[in-house]
Amino acid sequence: MGDFGNRFEDAAGKAKEGAGKAAGDKGLEREGKLDQAKADAKDAAERAKDKASDAAEKVKGAFKKK
Repeated sequence: MGDFGNRFEDAAGKAKEGAGKAAGDKGLEREGKLDQAKADAKDAAERAKDKASDAAEKVKGAFKKK
């Protein structure tokens, strides 16, 4: 989904949460919070993947120098 998709999911979650609060709908509020948590988890996973990829490139580079 990528960064844009995660941001969209987070924004949609915030909108659901706000709508749930305004309407007194606890289920919609929880659903919005869940959407935000999923977007945060996806962002964290993508950052971890990027860091692992960067680390792997550094290791490859170290072996190429020898």
